[in-house]
Amino acid sequence: MDVEKLRRDFEILKKGIIYFDNSATSLKPKQVLDKQNEFYLEYNANVHRGVHSLSVRASEEYENAHRKVARFINAKPEQVAFVKNATEGLNMISNVVKKGDKAVTTDIEHHSNIVPYLEKKRQGARLDFIKVSKKGEVDFDQIKDVCKGVKLVSITHVSNVLGNIMPVNEIGKIARDAGALFAVDAAQSVPHMAVDVKKINCDFLALAGHKMLGPMGTGALYVKNTDALEPLMLGGGTIKEVSLDGYSLGVSPDRFEAGTPNIAGAIGLGAAVIYLEKIGMNEIEKHEKELTKKMFDFIQSEKAINYYGPTDLKNKAAVFAFNVKGLEPHDAASLLDQKKIMVRSGHHCAMPVMKKLGVSGTARASLYLYNTKEEIDKFIDAMKQIIKTFSR
Repeated sequence: MDVEKLRRDFEILKKGIIYFDNSATSLKPKQVLDKQNEFYLEYNANVHRGVHSLSVRASEEYENAHRKVARFINAKPEQVAFVKNATEGLNMISNVVKKGDKAVTTDIEHHSNIVPYLEKKRQGARLDFIKVSKKGEVDFDQIKDVCKGVKLVSITHVSNVLGNIMPVNEIGKIARDAGALFAVDAAQSVPHMAVDVKKINCDFLALAGHKMLGPMGTGALYVKNTDALEPLMLGGGTIKEVSLDGYSLGVSPDRFEAGTPNIAGAIGLGAAVIYLEKIGMNEIEKHEKELTKKMFDFIQSEKAINYYGPTDLKNKAAVFAFNVKGLEPHDAASLLDQKKIMVRSGHHCAMPVMKKLGVSGTARASLYLYNTKEEIDKFIDAMKQIIKTFSR
């Protein structure tokens, strides 16, 4: 994996920045941007709504994007619907839970995988939580107890705060043994490791295209049994037949993609998949593990830093939540920004996690395929200066 060569594909890196905010969104290579522009410049037309040559070309490229994303997670094209982000996909999944049903998630979820179920609880469903330790560990006996009588278990694959990799295969088996449907929030995993929906054996999986080099406003939802899920919206191309007395739904993925979709975005997401496949997800994961060890060794050893997350690197993604003693998270992030190092700060749309950790927020450095050990060295130097000047 030639990191220096691929870095040249990311125009924004030529500004001399160090981008450590990949859990929020990734940078976009020129190949993705060029593919989006190709749509607008060469065959700008709506899909599935015309027989003229531009519409036919647009439809072909759009369907090819479905096939690319499906292949990437080892699914069938008809099992993958495009959504505007993982949040939309997760909200759609939550609709399988009705009044009186029981849903289970974890207490370290992004708001997108908690708030929909809090709303279902308000509407009469039951909700329970798998408790995860501050280091990202789970108790399988507790999971078995929680999953009794459950309709749906929906969990994150990788926490966007702790960076722990959840044992989704094992939890999924417990869910299935309990007769439940199983859903995975893969927003933080699909960009960084090989994810196979058949190996996980999940019923649903949501991913965010913009976190995996794709355009903003893109995502995908995997649905194993497409008859088991109701669309979030109706109209446009979602239907097979409509009369004044009623309607019938069309086939998947059309039934889940109401109205004119983000065609350029979907095509760009397909280009992002090709980009990742050419590098190889195993190579990306190997590279990130090397970065993770280097970053962990510093953050864990620095006495002026409070680190939050796993200490077992086998189950650790390249996400680091931390606080500098004596500094607010936003202040630490602002000081790093002055040195052209971009990290996230705040509660990361995961307030229950912050309450578990006993803080109002953290700074967060999250790494990706274009980051380097040399960038981590610069981060370490900057942190040492900040600690020396401001920490107390």
